[in-house]
Amino acid sequence: MIVNGKSLLAAAPIKNMVDGKINKHGVSYGLGEAGYDIRIKQEIAFTNYKREGRLVFSDGEFHRRGKFALASTVEEFDMPNFLVGIVHDKSTWARRGLSVFNTVLEPGWKGWLTIELAYHGDEELIIPAGSGIAQVVFHETQLPAAYTGKYNFQEDRPVPAKLIED
Repeated sequence: MIVNGKSLLAAAPIKNMVDGKINKHGVSYGLGEAGYDIRIKQEIAFTNYKREGRLVFSDGEFHRRGKFALASTVEEFDMPNFLVGIVHDKSTWARRGLSVFNTVLEPGWKGWLTIELAYHGDEELIIPAGSGIAQVVFHETQLPAAYTGKYNFQEDRPVPAKLIED
């Protein structure tokens, strides 16, 4: 069952949730009809790909070739043990060629979400910091669970993949 509206606010899987949608940079964030629209923390600029794309942090620039970037969310998550969240694209960005990889927020997971972005267009695309970037749809689990994996308590920054040692 999808958890939404006042029930989602009461469950508080995100700290300091916004009750309703707010428009910023032409894209909304906050509580929607069936989920919660989350924001991107860093400005991302996908430039002409005959050159390169760049990810811009507040303390400088991190250059990356290709059409892929990692970013983090403004929102900090504190997932209850009875909810799982699924990250989906926002149609406003998808219609411009941006994909947000579908990520699962496990019951009991805590931290800032790292999101993976892939741009399929050829024109420059700038995603301003603070813009709505993806929608999270929350589902109730039949049994409580508690995530204890390697990404729990994730830092307030984009976190690269962590490989498990054999």
